[in-house]
Amino acid sequence: MAGSEGALAGLKVVEFAHVIAGPLAGTLLADLGAEVVHVEDPGIGDPQRAAGPHKEGTHLWWKVSARNKKSVTLNLRTEEGRAIARELTEWADVVITNFRVSTLEKWGLDYTSLQVVNPKIIVLQVTGYGATSSRRDQPGFGKVGEAMSGVVNITGFPDGPPVHTGFSHGDSVTGLMGAFAIQAALYRRDHDPDFAGEWIDLALYDGLFRLIEWQVIFYDQLGEIPERVGNRLAAAPAAVINTFKTGDGQWLTVTSGTPRSVRSVAELVGEPAEDYATSAMQAERRERLDGLVAEWISKRPLAECTKTMIELGVVASPIYTVKDILDDPTFRERGNVVEVDDADLGTVKMQGVIPRMTNHPGAVRHTAPALGADNKAVFGDYLGRGSDEIERLSAAGVI
Repeated sequence: MAGSEGALAGLKVVEFAHVIAGPLAGTLLADLGAEVVHVEDPGIGDPQRAAGPHKEGTHLWWKVSARNKKSVTLNLRTEEGRAIARELTEWADVVITNFRVSTLEKWGLDYTSLQVVNPKIIVLQVTGYGATSSRRDQPGFGKVGEAMSGVVNITGFPDGPPVHTGFSHGDSVTGLMGAFAIQAALYRRDHDPDFAGEWIDLALYDGLFRLIEWQVIFYDQLGEIPERVGNRLAAAPAAVINTFKTGDGQWLTVTSGTPRSVRSVAELVGEPAEDYATSAMQAERRERLDGLVAEWISKRPLAECTKTMIELGVVASPIYTVKDILDDPTFRERGNVVEVDDADLGTVKMQGVIPRMTNHPGAVRHTAPALGADNKAVFGDYLGRGSDEIERLSAAGVI
């Protein structure tokens, strides 16, 4: 519905946060229409601005990670800067932060202090190990969260080392979980007349730890520690989950998650369906079926494999590269990739807004702003500062 406001239009968010885990939560909100003010250090900015590859000095990752936000500069090491931060808190519905606990307390930007300024404020606080743990003030990064969650221990092959995924998995899931938690708090605020704010205390291992939902109960009840099983799933009730190399050197993933899908895979390689009628029979023949599938795929090109599998109802997919993604009709049909104008790079491609909402869709309104590009708009329009006052703050190094 072109022209519709995003579902979160009118929501006001301020970020005293940098890099990935906290700011990604804000970007997800901004994509759906929230007004998100990203606070950065004057002259330096968010370290994420310089992360990853660049094109002629323009860093590319930042263009996506800070899209749809406003950038202001504010020196939180000064009392006047912290006073303005509290004014932004008074203006906002939500504060997102991932600074050290002791730093926030020293600056008066911890939840208890901010609640004095705005009694209904919702604060998402991301830390390495939880703001209430004995390790509350130790620095943490997403890879440490991944290691602690259990996900790295079960990723890789049995005869190889534990493997991290090829992106900022822990940070990203933390951002996603944080955005979800903010929505839960907003729902409570809007339905509870006695709502008195909310403090969301999210550690970098929490999200992935929650998503591997079977590991604790398996160990608690069976004494089993899940280990690496390659491309299979340690807890999957299925006969085939694996990746296979095709005859023309491509890679294909095949998965069977239901008894019917297992029988479809059996039919593909000429096995009697009745030999896979029950879960016990499927488990007994898992290795045999996996080997037959590998042999069948290895003798055929990718195109033939996928065509035959679609006809037989076998669930499979080529392993996509980003080039494959951009060439794929499904991604195009769903608008998963959009083109956006950028002041530095011209037209750029990036992911569209996810989740996809029909009646109140989000939009990529603009790429990441330049450092402090919105100082006048935010400090002037939102906080009522005059142009002379803004100039004074800038000259004093406060903004």
